[in-house]
Amino acid sequence: MFMFKHLFFVFILMQMFYTSPSYSQEFSKEMTSTHTPELMKFYEYLHANPELSFQEFKTASTLASELKKLGFEVKEKIGRTGVVGVFRNGKGPTVLVRTDMDALPVLENTKLPYASKAVARNDKGLDIGVMHACGHDLHMTNWVGTARILLSIKSKWSGTLVFIAQPAEEIGAGAKAMLDDGLFKDFPKPDFCIALHCDAARPAGTIAVCEGIACANVDSIDILVKGKGGHGAAPHTTVDPIVLAARIILDLQTLVSREVNPLDPAVVTVGSIHGGTKHNIIPSEVRLQLTVRTIKDDVRKQVLSGIERLTKAAAIGANAPEPEILIRNNEFTPSLSNDIPLTRRLRKVWEEKLGKEAVSTREAVMGGEDFSRYAREGVPSCMLFLGTVPKNKYEASLMSKNASLPSLHSEYYHPEMPISLETGINATVSAVLDLLKN
Repeated sequence: MFMFKHLFFVFILMQMFYTSPSYSQEFSKEMTSTHTPELMKFYEYLHANPELSFQEFKTASTLASELKKLGFEVKEKIGRTGVVGVFRNGKGPTVLVRTDMDALPVLENTKLPYASKAVARNDKGLDIGVMHACGHDLHMTNWVGTARILLSIKSKWSGTLVFIAQPAEEIGAGAKAMLDDGLFKDFPKPDFCIALHCDAARPAGTIAVCEGIACANVDSIDILVKGKGGHGAAPHTTVDPIVLAARIILDLQTLVSREVNPLDPAVVTVGSIHGGTKHNIIPSEVRLQLTVRTIKDDVRKQVLSGIERLTKAAAIGANAPEPEILIRNNEFTPSLSNDIPLTRRLRKVWEEKLGKEAVSTREAVMGGEDFSRYAREGVPSCMLFLGTVPKNKYEASLMSKNASLPSLHSEYYHPEMPISLETGINATVSAVLDLLKN
């Protein structure tokens, strides 16, 4: 009889253990909504006070202060302006949650009551408008909200949190700067890395996930086209670098259309051309700026080599001096690949928390994201994409081309709030809880 009672007691304990709800289930959406009013004020402050890449001094200080209030061990100036916060909560995995901080040199035109009026000086000494046109203000608010909720329910999880605020994502240099400054050596190396990014083409209240390749390799290239200046009425006495630059621009288009396998995505775009000072003067040089996007590393190598070959060949054909070609390796952003097992695991969590109808599959895009560098250090990583478009505007855009949506980096872009924020926090907190189960 004693043995029977003992076995029955063990059976009951096993039932309680195996049927207890997951930690993601114990975290409720109502918990997020209680933080929303205060977080919205924080978001509006960040939106109104943007800072350019590697100039995020006030932003970094603000985020560091938030982590310190919660009890994180905080180190600042990692990778110039980056912030690292560590919170140890018993044995378990280490999860890194990343936000980016920098804004863009864009003059805001959203008409929001908290629109940015900030002006900053760029690296060329010019005063320019500054705007959070890529949603990094929302990313940071999501990051702070996630930290607050996780610390308020720390009895529900076990492990180590590493919260990083990364600078200079917009120029593809921040992640490398933090890694070079000891991010994975001087702080706990994560078992998982997660982040989110705003999506300007999906409705608010939804997220999208991508298994495997999500974003492209990004290269920035400067070309100095050289010629021989002179009078516009006597072109035969010159070597016209403007005509030569035009030839180079057209020749470069054949790289993708005639040299790269049609099944391998690639983009070569000349985003800037500057040359000359007056109508009747042929200048001695023209400057081109290119962005190059590829998915595969071997295709990247092929395209970069082709740019150099075609540019030099065009100069030889024009009897011009050899052009200068600068590949800005310090701004290179490697392609982002989400870890497939991790992404599939988290997708189940998100479908449970947000509903299956709120989670969709996202195709790879040719945009860049230096969150990829953490994955390339051998850490399973996943970036989710957060819908931010008002539902009525999203539906209107599907019905009419005239109702196109502002893209990221547009002077008109801003996320629909607070639904975008709450959805992001619900997704991020539930992901961390699943990875840090006791």
